[in-house]
Amino acid sequence: MGISSSLYAGISGLNANGNAMSVIGNNLSNTNTVGYKSARTVFADMLSSSISGSGGTSQVGRGVTLSTVDNVFSQGTFETTESNTDLALEGDGFFIVSSPGSDEDLYTRAGAFAFDKQGYLVNPEGYRVQGYPYDTDGVTLLSTLDDIRVDGTSTVPAQATSAITLSNNLDSNSTIIAGGFVLADPQTSSNYSTSIQSYDTLGNTHLLTTYFTKTADNNWSWTTTAQSAEVVAPATTPLVVVGSGTFSFNTDGSLTAPASGTLTLPAWLGGSQAGMAVTLDFNATQYASDSVTVGQEQDGYSAGDLVKIAIESNGDVVGTYTNGERVSVARIGLARFANVGGLSKEGGNLYASTTASGLPSDASSSTTMFTNSLEQSNVDMGLEFVKMITTQRGFQANSKIITTTDEMLSELINLKR
Repeated sequence: MGISSSLYAGISGLNANGNAMSVIGNNLSNTNTVGYKSARTVFADMLSSSISGSGGTSQVGRGVTLSTVDNVFSQGTFETTESNTDLALEGDGFFIVSSPGSDEDLYTRAGAFAFDKQGYLVNPEGYRVQGYPYDTDGVTLLSTLDDIRVDGTSTVPAQATSAITLSNNLDSNSTIIAGGFVLADPQTSSNYSTSIQSYDTLGNTHLLTTYFTKTADNNWSWTTTAQSAEVVAPATTPLVVVGSGTFSFNTDGSLTAPASGTLTLPAWLGGSQAGMAVTLDFNATQYASDSVTVGQEQDGYSAGDLVKIAIESNGDVVGTYTNGERVSVARIGLARFANVGGLSKEGGNLYASTTASGLPSDASSSTTMFTNSLEQSNVDMGLEFVKMITTQRGFQANSKIITTTDEMLSELINLKR
């Protein structure tokens, strides 16, 4: 050890502070990078040897070294956007993406996604977003990650009506019709009626009308008809009965059993098979007020074409069709790591897992997803400028070590004169 060792200590300081300035510069250059996580430098001292003195053995250092460059995964602020495919995460999760044709998964916090011409949900670099697909009916969520893809030419086939629910109030003061319902004269032989559109297997609509006739106190009959012109073998009457029954009410106006019935539909023109059964559920009351239909529902629909794709807050990618149906295509997958500091930067806002980070696990329970939003860089410009000043001063101080040591060596050489 000697004077010259201080030269190497100064050089180590120049190298360390130079690298620190590179990290600071990279942070500042990515101030507006979506999902960027800032980095910081950590220094460590270097020991050379031990020397003995009158006070005992001492250790002499020989400078500084760059210990590590850490990524700071603090939460970034959100920017509201106009695109429904822009996503932001709050929590410790990452989006999962994969290059086309590759089995390697990469991870990102940058949620600036869009659908490409093939229908894949991708990031700006073309990496495909991974998710858990639903089955073909959009009901069951499968457990295997795959590319998220929506076929823009897809259609939803027609679904025939299988269940109808009618919610009505029937006026308790209605007149009793002794003769009951008469198909040839439905309006005068009933107290109230309501109609609903049903669908056959091809998606054609058919009007079903249910007539309610008061036959005694608290007792009613119901008759559901269809228009005979729609039946393959038309009847001589303008209406065809497809279902009938009776029900009664308690003295408080609530419905007693039976609260449902069955409609047996004939073969519609170009539609349903003959004998197809439809369940008719009643949610009826009998109060002293006008008869009215509160609500009615049926589960059939016509065929529909895809018109819109949206991503919901739970990560579901949902297609909306011209018939009003909404079908879930997939749920965006999220991953988390036991040690995010162990992730390896791959460029393009992407990270790769390493042995230090550990294997990914599901992050859906610990992460909240926001649509029409992007997470901004977490770089604190004020803090970075302060670091820049201290790093610059550190670099200057280490350069001063070299020049001062050079002067000392010059004095030593001049002792010969």
